[in-house]
Amino acid sequence: MRVVSLLPAATEIVAALGCVDDLAGVSHECDFPPEVNAKPRVTRCEIHGNRLPSRETDRWVRERLRSAGTLYTMDEPLLHDLAPDVILTQRLCDVCAVGYGSVVAFAATLPGPPRVVNLEPERLGDVFQDVLNVGAALGVTARAQAVVGALQERVNAVRRRTRTLAQRRCVLVEWIDPPFRGGHWVPELVQAAGGYDPIGVIGADAAEVAWETIRDAAPEVLILACCGYDVARTLADVPLLQGRDGWAHLPAVERGSVWAIDGSAYVSRPGPRLVDSVELLAQCLHPETFGQPPPERAQRAT
Repeated sequence: MRVVSLLPAATEIVAALGCVDDLAGVSHECDFPPEVNAKPRVTRCEIHGNRLPSRETDRWVRERLRSAGTLYTMDEPLLHDLAPDVILTQRLCDVCAVGYGSVVAFAATLPGPPRVVNLEPERLGDVFQDVLNVGAALGVTARAQAVVGALQERVNAVRRRTRTLAQRRCVLVEWIDPPFRGGHWVPELVQAAGGYDPIGVIGADAAEVAWETIRDAAPEVLILACCGYDVARTLADVPLLQGRDGWAHLPAVERGSVWAIDGSAYVSRPGPRLVDSVELLAQCLHPETFGQPPPERAQRAT
């Protein structure tokens, strides 16, 4: 089996299934587990990641999508040489991977042609179903069922521990400048961790909101989980919030419960590490019960 993964979440699913050796190529963003870094890169993107200010990144993305329809390009000669049996991609988010239509059209020109597996999760349960779907495509169905069972049990364990705890009002933002509220599986992660996101919308796209929406939600815990950013890069943007009207009077600020977390690893990618995210958010929401999160995953921003 020769597998090409066009997005990090798919690569992480393949790894969780114990099939890293089947990966013939991965996207330019795939970096976990570490052994995938040696795989050929089959996509590229013009944006320079963390080098631009957040507002400039947002502007570039919007303009690029409007003008070109996608942020990414495929290395078509390399893909032809790799001769994949399976291509893993998605059509959930144009910001996250090569456009689905482009992938399907190109795959039809390859020998075989390869099977194109679309991952399009909107909720946590959909992510677990994606693991099963990839397992079926790779011929490891029983292994996928075991992986999903173990992941679900970890989520259930957190839910059991938070059942008797106060449900903390928690706003999770997926971008700081401009602010974006959480969507898709994100509010569900907060809920599983013992919180409630009053502005997040389960199953919907993340969306830009006015700062006043966040302020008026009066979060007891504020999670900064910027798409594509690690902890250090997210902390660098905190001053953009500190100058906002009402910042100092947010309950989360007064409680010292503003957290910058590694959004790239633990929120943006709909793969097995979303379960790590539930455990991480439980530490941010209820550190008195779950302990402090590791600093490489989350740090207090106040």
